[in-house]
Amino acid sequence: MTSQMEETFGQYIKRNRISQRFTLTELAAKLKLDSANLSKIENGKRELNQERLPLLAKALNLKAHHIKEEYFSDLIAKKLYENNCEDSVLELAEEKVKYYRSLNK
Repeated sequence: MTSQMEETFGQYIKRNRISQRFTLTELAAKLKLDSANLSKIENGKRELNQERLPLLAKALNLKAHHIKEEYFSDLIAKKLYENNCEDSVLELAEEKVKYYRSLNK
């Protein structure tokens, strides 16, 4: 499954769940959640716990790194939007990531 720029992480989960023909209850069981919580995640009313990302990748037969990209890009975008940040914050964040990586070499 491919990423859609104009969707939230919850919408991404829902789109992939439907394309895999899982009900809310079926996917929720694979994620060790109840269907009400998965519904809230899909509708943006709750965050998926990061520790469940490998379960989600396995359940939806998606590559783990794609799930991580979708998850973290959504978290970052949401925080920047909520705090009315300028686009330049992303450039600064990229530079800081490079710096953190250089510390671990």
